[in-house]
Amino acid sequence: MVLKTGAGALADSHRLPTALRSVLGYYADTGVFDYSSLSLKSTIDDRTDRMVADVYERVEAALQAEFGRPVSFSYDTKLILPATLTLGYVYRDARKDAAEDPVTDDIATGVPPVETGALGGDVPDLSPRERVVRAEQMTRLSIEALIDGDMRDAINDDEFEDFETDIDADPRRVAETAQAALQSHLDGLLDEMPSVVADAYQWAVDYSEAHQERDDHFRELMSRAEDGDEDAVDAIRGEYKFADYEEEPATFTASEKELPYSKTQYARVGVLYDGMLDLYRLAGLAIDDEFAKSIVLAIIGAQVWLDDVDDYAADRTEGQLTPVTAEYLLAPDDRAAYNRVVDVTEQYLDLAKESATAADSPLTGIAVEYIYRSGDPSVLPGHH
Repeated sequence: MVLKTGAGALADSHRLPTALRSVLGYYADTGVFDYSSLSLKSTIDDRTDRMVADVYERVEAALQAEFGRPVSFSYDTKLILPATLTLGYVYRDARKDAAEDPVTDDIATGVPPVETGALGGDVPDLSPRERVVRAEQMTRLSIEALIDGDMRDAINDDEFEDFETDIDADPRRVAETAQAALQSHLDGLLDEMPSVVADAYQWAVDYSEAHQERDDHFRELMSRAEDGDEDAVDAIRGEYKFADYEEEPATFTASEKELPYSKTQYARVGVLYDGMLDLYRLAGLAIDDEFAKSIVLAIIGAQVWLDDVDDYAADRTEGQLTPVTAEYLLAPDDRAAYNRVVDVTEQYLDLAKESATAADSPLTGIAVEYIYRSGDPSVLPGHH
């Protein structure tokens, strides 16, 4: 108890790095400290960093062809974190089941890819090493798909600040060239796989795009609500904050489906990670339901706490409805709205941490702590 109390005090000290505070905070909250998971993190980060670098090299080749000169490219996205955590989850499970450690040697250099015919059908029991190889392949596919999807959203919203190059060019032209290169390669990968894999991916994309197609409707509601239209305020509450699911996710129980903004934020980002986890399952990898729930809840919480909070002023100016801008329309005053944003975030992240602990995934629990400790709600009205 003394150790946990001390860890909690250190976790609240802003003199320490956020990553260390997250480890200490998770231990103080749950009593879980797993050194083997922490030691595995550098291996996972190295693997996924190489995968991301491969994606950007493909984009750089397309940009060079477009602009007639070598181009350096990077893209700032937090949305690949769940793929990294899922790879770590499979690695850790494989390590526990192996007679010797098979996951820290030449996985990323010289291991042949999974035959696509082995995906999507009846999969026999896999050895720990086979599980790692399949997880590598699905993580590569997932990272490319997630970056592609995030780029599409950025282009749709005219948000190009995360596309970084060393050329002076039209940002939209850069973004569209980058995204087209990824989409072409991704389509080719999916064409080589059994239809059940491509179908699972397309279902998630279609589900999310159906939500995006309602963007103009939500913008109209927000504009009317800003002008004092009480019917619009009621519609935001009923259609956005507490919307009913037409097609219910298997990942969530009844209680998670009743969370504020559950349906709209599941459609906005959560479903993409449900789809990602289905790819791992189709490759014969056992993904625990609690782990899946922790990932989806965490990414919804991160979207609200990191992106929507940071973008509040711009979103309010541009008429973009998010859980954060919605609360400043629904609450009686700024202080109440601020408290509600914090409360909504904590509901999602606390449940995500509980599910991560239940799934025996300390890395995911620590990642949830990191998300929470990285937020800066002081940018919102009503903070003081």
